[in-house]
Amino acid sequence: MLKRELRIFWGAVFFIVGIVVGKFYMPTLEIPILLIGYCIVGSAVLFKAYKNILKGDFFDENFLMSVATIGAILVKEIPEAVSVMLFYEIGELFQSYAVAKSRKSISDLMDIKPEYANVIRDNKTLKVEPDEVYLDEIIEIRPGEKIPLDAIVIKGESTVDTSALTGEAIPIEVRENSRILSACININGLLLARVTKEYYDSTVMKILDLVENSATKKSKSERLITKFSKIYTPIVVFLAILLAIIPPFILNYGEFQTWLFRAFTFLVVSCPCAFVISVPMSFFGGVGAASKAGVLVKGGNYLENLAKMDTVVFDKTGTLTKGVFNVQKVVSVNSNLNENEILEYVALAEAGSNHPIAKSIIKYYGKEIKKDFISNLKEISGKGIEATIKNKKVVVGNEKLIKLPKDFSVNEFGTLLYVEIDGEFSGYILIADEIKRDVKTAIENLKKTGIDKAIMLTGDIQKVANKVGEELNIDKIYAELLPNDKVKILEEIIEENKNSKNKIAFVGDGINDAPVLARADVGIAMGGIGSDAAIEAADVVLMTDEISKLVTAIFIARKTLKIANQNIALALGVKVLFLFLSVFGLTSMWGAVFADVGVTIIAILNSLRTLKIDKRD
Repeated sequence: MLKRELRIFWGAVFFIVGIVVGKFYMPTLEIPILLIGYCIVGSAVLFKAYKNILKGDFFDENFLMSVATIGAILVKEIPEAVSVMLFYEIGELFQSYAVAKSRKSISDLMDIKPEYANVIRDNKTLKVEPDEVYLDEIIEIRPGEKIPLDAIVIKGESTVDTSALTGEAIPIEVRENSRILSACININGLLLARVTKEYYDSTVMKILDLVENSATKKSKSERLITKFSKIYTPIVVFLAILLAIIPPFILNYGEFQTWLFRAFTFLVVSCPCAFVISVPMSFFGGVGAASKAGVLVKGGNYLENLAKMDTVVFDKTGTLTKGVFNVQKVVSVNSNLNENEILEYVALAEAGSNHPIAKSIIKYYGKEIKKDFISNLKEISGKGIEATIKNKKVVVGNEKLIKLPKDFSVNEFGTLLYVEIDGEFSGYILIADEIKRDVKTAIENLKKTGIDKAIMLTGDIQKVANKVGEELNIDKIYAELLPNDKVKILEEIIEENKNSKNKIAFVGDGINDAPVLARADVGIAMGGIGSDAAIEAADVVLMTDEISKLVTAIFIARKTLKIANQNIALALGVKVLFLFLSVFGLTSMWGAVFADVGVTIIAILNSLRTLKIDKRD
């Protein structure tokens, strides 16, 4: 079978030669030359139609084009038959180039697969395939190289370009104990790192798998078009038969040959190419554009749900806030001790604890812990710590352990550690989570996009939840919830909106929120790259900890849906118009070619716009 380009070239040559020879030189040679051209350019379509007939699945565009053009030949409209097949093949060629461009755009932006890894074995550095490296082996990453596997740095410092995963242009600094992800690029320093995940379980493979499989999860529009084309094609074949038979034989109106030609024109117009190609291509491009922006969407159905979303439910810790305990304030009420001295006593007392609060205090203290100063350390479960520090009795804990003065009151939001030194209440340390940098602006922008409700679910106490909610302009706040309570609340929200066509999204950190992520219309995991729970449970994964990525995803989803709807309206409108024109003999097969091939090309070009979506759209 000749390649499409060659078929088109030689088909066009024979078409032009046949017309010229027939008109100016030897009319008797016109038909044989044109038929040769038809056989060349139409061979692939005729062969596909034949194979499909043998399979019993013949109601497709190949069948319609074959019947229409063979019919045109039988009624001696041979130039029209050749031209229809020629322009159909040109349209198919253009379509293949457009699809290749779409796939290349996605493969370029997802060109993250590492080609090799430098693994250290027996004090030698070996260059091997990434899938040949085992867990806990040491790899060497040189400047300019892709990081081949997820790992933890054990030696060296460098700057790493994470744009392939996150879409962020600003590189990050890494040093000993920093976690690095496969597909990022080491910019300027030599790194030694211990592998934490084997290749087939690595971040890069999860992302590639998600993008490759996204096409299997079709949107409602795509599913509708697929069903429509299966019903539509047999119907138009039946209508074409009626068009050829009823007017000349039942109504005694016109000649059979005239109506037969109109029926063949009707078949050419009715080819569903513009529907079945452009709509899936729009969603494929939208998924690619989202990936480029740092948002992984697992399929066109989730992209469509994003576009129709009007309520966003947020988890608090790790999503709206950083999910880490940080010292916010050190307060002394003891005139003999300043804040730095209070902090030192508490840091030394907490030195033996593995509690996250203790670690945050020691980190904030930032000095060497001199254990010689510490004795008689005793941890009191659920209350705090007692210790002797520099020969002073230090008690650090909550109000269950420390008796607060009657005239003392504090209005702080967060965890309070009270400090008592030698039996005297001396001050407190405020430890609280921090709101992420871009969250407030992102929620404002979400509401500008048409999101009606922003709701927050948290296991934190009501007072802290209210403080965060007020600062971020959250519409409704649910606090002190267990994971199963979150699912129950979300189901209540869904039930309240059951009569609405709009969708509800849940945004969580993807670790403790898997049940809620799975229950929402769109489950969105924040900063989930490298988190197995996020990848598995979520429908959409934001590759960084930025809520602003969700705003970008909504813009992309709505633009994609708009383009898909434009393509449906264009194809349907033009085809209905030309179907009526063909019935009344007001268009030729040239018009039919435009209604089929021309509209398909226009719709494909429109679909390619999804690859270059930005907020200005």
